[in-house]
Amino acid sequence: MIAILHLLAQNFAVMTVVFVLLWLVNVAIKDPSFIDSWWALGLATYAWLSFLTVGQTGDHARWLTMLCTAWGLRLGFHLLWRWRKDGPDRRYATMMAHARTERGWGQAVASLLLVFALQMPLQFIVSLPVQLGQLGGPAPLSFVGWAGVGLAIFGILFESIGDSQLVSFKANPANAGKVLQTGLWRYTRHPNYFGDACAWWGLWLISAEAGFGLWTLVGPVLITVLLTRWSGVPTVEGNMRRRRPDYEGYIQRTSGFIPMPPKKVPAGETSI
Repeated sequence: MIAILHLLAQNFAVMTVVFVLLWLVNVAIKDPSFIDSWWALGLATYAWLSFLTVGQTGDHARWLTMLCTAWGLRLGFHLLWRWRKDGPDRRYATMMAHARTERGWGQAVASLLLVFALQMPLQFIVSLPVQLGQLGGPAPLSFVGWAGVGLAIFGILFESIGDSQLVSFKANPANAGKVLQTGLWRYTRHPNYFGDACAWWGLWLISAEAGFGLWTLVGPVLITVLLTRWSGVPTVEGNMRRRRPDYEGYIQRTSGFIPMPPKKVPAGETSI
């Protein structure tokens, strides 16, 4: 128990300093949009902080660190590239504007309370599998652990392919105002979020086999809730419904999260 508390307290302290520094960067540039990339990169950082602190060379520690690093670097740099390409995220711009007009908060206070102070504890909770799973000892992976490795790799690939297909679709001027409905997007409206969830449930299985299942279950549960009920699907779909006339039909044909064959909707049978 002492080792667990020491690891968690040390990691939380280090990441608190990082979040303060990132908040100061945001204050200087007046844009918190880059925090999305740090969500992924920070989770990988938690894995490495734990790996280096524990000094564990067992299979569970190595796989947790390698897989979380692969997931975090891929997604983190993708989101950083998207921010540099597209500029400030409209979600954060709207949030800062509402805080200024409705509460009288300046950008520094609004970004601290509504973005950084919120994401830091959420990131800490989601990262529990890759923190505590490092304490599992030198035992080799067995069936549950290997299932977790497979699920995590599947999730990373699924998410990466979905993001790549979306980037290619948006790069074609002929697709302006249209909805991507091919590739993985034919079977789920959110292949990136589904892949995310699979990756973290896979990491949890590895951690669970190391003996920390119940301790870290809140991590994959929380990220699944965030993706499907809060900052992921609801935000994207609300925006798409307003901006893409074809999106209602897409919703009726296509699974919202778990990939499934598209439904056949008779012509004219649409609802709002």
